[in-house]
Amino acid sequence: MKVIYLGNPILRKKAKKIEKFDEKLKKFAEELAKVMYRDDGVGLAAPQVSESIRMFVFDAGEGLNTVINPEILKRNEKKVKMEEGCLSIPGIYADVFRPEEVEVKYFDITGKECHKVLTGYAARVFQHEFDHLEGILFIDYLSTAKKAVLRSKLNKIKKGEIL
Repeated sequence: MKVIYLGNPILRKKAKKIEKFDEKLKKFAEELAKVMYRDDGVGLAAPQVSESIRMFVFDAGEGLNTVINPEILKRNEKKVKMEEGCLSIPGIYADVFRPEEVEVKYFDITGKECHKVLTGYAARVFQHEFDHLEGILFIDYLSTAKKAVLRSKLNKIKKGEIL
């Protein structure tokens, strides 16, 4: 299992809802987590490894979370700026404004519904990975000027000339 990069059309598709919680899904979640840790990520969404399904894993410093069919129920109005990067866009980092707190609902790997309010770093990572399921990348939040500065690097990634 390997991470795909900017330019791959799977990254821009809206991922499909997961209907079956089975052993195959558990094994996939384990592999997803292995790849995330191996590549020094804090989150990894299924579309980033060519599986267009609504699942991601993340570890914001408090242990591994497996998230299936997530929903963001409420976003705090207060937005905070923090630098983000992405395993699918290697070598690119930029400040992104996101809500400081989110109320979320999702299913864990056993099919149990979870309802949480996430704040700070965990909220940011959740939102970043959730965006992957919607076909949105963190670079989409950047200003036209910032994108212009990064254009040549982004084009190299799209061409497979990984930085």
